[in-house]
Amino acid sequence: MSRIASRSTGLPVLAGQYSALIHYHARLGAKLCHSWCSEDVPRGTLAILRAPVDPIFLAPTPLVGPVLSGLGLGQVLWSVTPKLFGLVARIIAIANQKGGVGKTTTAVNLSACLAAAEQRTLLVDADPQGNATSGIGVVPESIGRTTYDALLDLCLPSMAIHHEVQFRKLDVMPATPDLTGAEVELVDVDRREYRMRIALEQVSEAYDFVVIDCPPSLGLITLNMLAAADAVLIPLQCEYFALEGISHLMKTIELVQRGLNPKLVIDGVVLTMYDARLNLCRQVAADARAYFGAAVYDAVVPRNVRLAEAPSFGKPIITYDISSVGAVAYLAL
Repeated sequence: MSRIASRSTGLPVLAGQYSALIHYHARLGAKLCHSWCSEDVPRGTLAILRAPVDPIFLAPTPLVGPVLSGLGLGQVLWSVTPKLFGLVARIIAIANQKGGVGKTTTAVNLSACLAAAEQRTLLVDADPQGNATSGIGVVPESIGRTTYDALLDLCLPSMAIHHEVQFRKLDVMPATPDLTGAEVELVDVDRREYRMRIALEQVSEAYDFVVIDCPPSLGLITLNMLAAADAVLIPLQCEYFALEGISHLMKTIELVQRGLNPKLVIDGVVLTMYDARLNLCRQVAADARAYFGAAVYDAVVPRNVRLAEAPSFGKPIITYDISSVGAVAYLAL
């Protein structure tokens, strides 16, 4: 297998009444396979189930959708032979132990953009504050089973999922303050760090992407989410304290890679709340690019009033105001 360098291809995508230019990125961790069987194919990769042909290339599925034409490999193969392919969900944890850096905003809007691009997406709210739940438009009165129940095996994970929220291909596993108790209740549970992995394994085949909004801590809930994930996406607020705290998160990710989830990779770093007028923002952005290199996305999420308003209406930014700079930023990820 060979690692694909950062590339992007833009194409128009029509989703319901929304038509937008979605940029497809092959980022860190996206791989091009040369096998024609489904053995040892990482999650997030289109796998050949049965192919009575010579070995062919498989299409990678990075953050937003798989496209081969931009790689010079001709047309998208599954458009010709769709029945040859099976898709295994890619699980992305949005994590940063510091609060207020844009984790929930990124989780909600990335999930919405994926769903708008016709990718079957599950948004998992793993934060007891439940901001992703309310921000995507799930009303409290409709919440029955939650992430808490799935995590503690109190119900089948499928019973905790709300279907077709805002978009036909967007499902949500909501959270309530009850999830706070899971930190204590999981202490004496066998293989407690793998509870979320076990839960998601039961539903992941129904999705192309699973996006997890992690809580602002490095506790047992966050460890569960990192142990279940294939990749971590790190929102980094363009302020000094956010940059200072990133080292603690990196140490945690290294520990998870060594002890719980060797396949965990960092998909990228998203610069949030960026204001080009401020010297501090420009300096933090420069320091982040110097430290993480190509892992930092070219697209940055600016401070934007419309982006801040959208959660109060229970809508992602692309349904609230698709022409805003915040929507453009998330569509470009």
